[in-house]
Amino acid sequence: MSRFIRTIAAACLSAAALAVPHGAAAQTPTAPLKFKWGLPSADYYAIYVAKDQGLFKEAGLDPEFFFFPSGAPLLAGLKSESLDVITTGLATVFALGQNIPLKLIYWELDHAAAEALIVDPKSGVKDVNDLAKAKAIGAPSGTCAQVSLVLLAKNQGTKFSDLSIVNIAPPLYGNAFKSGAIQAGIAWSPYSSGLQEAGYSVAGWATEYTPEGGVCPGLTGIRPKVLEQHPDLGLKLVQVKAKAMDMIAKNPRLGIDALVKHLSVSPEVAKLAFDREFSRIPNFEQQVDPKSPFSLTAKDAGLALKLRIASEALAASGSIPAPLTAKAIADAIDPTHLQRYMKGERK
Repeated sequence: MSRFIRTIAAACLSAAALAVPHGAAAQTPTAPLKFKWGLPSADYYAIYVAKDQGLFKEAGLDPEFFFFPSGAPLLAGLKSESLDVITTGLATVFALGQNIPLKLIYWELDHAAAEALIVDPKSGVKDVNDLAKAKAIGAPSGTCAQVSLVLLAKNQGTKFSDLSIVNIAPPLYGNAFKSGAIQAGIAWSPYSSGLQEAGYSVAGWATEYTPEGGVCPGLTGIRPKVLEQHPDLGLKLVQVKAKAMDMIAKNPRLGIDALVKHLSVSPEVAKLAFDREFSRIPNFEQQVDPKSPFSLTAKDAGLALKLRIASEALAASGSIPAPLTAKAIADAIDPTHLQRYMKGERK
């Protein structure tokens, strides 16, 4: 009997071996790539939808997200190499100014599209030309808001140092307006929309009051060491972004609901932000076009020019010791991952 059992077992094993397709070892699923991603709380539609819809997992990625009140605090994580990927606004300028290695691979958002000078209707500030009438202006240092104030003051022949600036983040503007601590503030989305819903006025949009149609790029970047270890990570992130943007374009409710869920805003505020902002997110064609204002491939225009203007403004405010050099900017912008995707590569 025992010999019979052994014979049957051997036959089963042989059949099982024959059933395994050739090269099965190479087809064994690999563990998803784990990495840490830092970003401020802002309208990063594609990231939220990709997370909710399982697009990262589908691409073999397993990001752990860390959220910050603004871009500046995530610099410590980037500097210590505890963050691998970041998405943020002009904190990228600070990173490059501190010689923190970073490769900027695509636009996540154009923050300038929904950045606004928000004012209390009782302040007497009707438009950006009345800025000096505000006794105190909200703007966190080291952000697009501070850059906008520098550029506004310059355009109006006012010294930036003569403005009374309160260093607080847009989520705190509501209480600051109510208490009279500020009469104006530069806010990015969704806080610009939330303040509108609360009865405050838009005195101007950044696309109008800053040069080049706005100088507040929201960018996704990766530490070069991480790219060296995982050379397809950039391409996979582009692939995920493309799928998420396509899903939102076909069903805008996904983007609106994502803001409600991840930023704890009302559906009304989320829709107001979405209507202002989503269609203005630079597409991949614009980002690889050297003639586009959002170009990653232009040497002295597009993103490179916006970063130069922003770094000059931050240096003028004393937030950084000197503007970024052209070489530092050029070395940081890496369009190759987008270009691989646009040529049809998929991973």
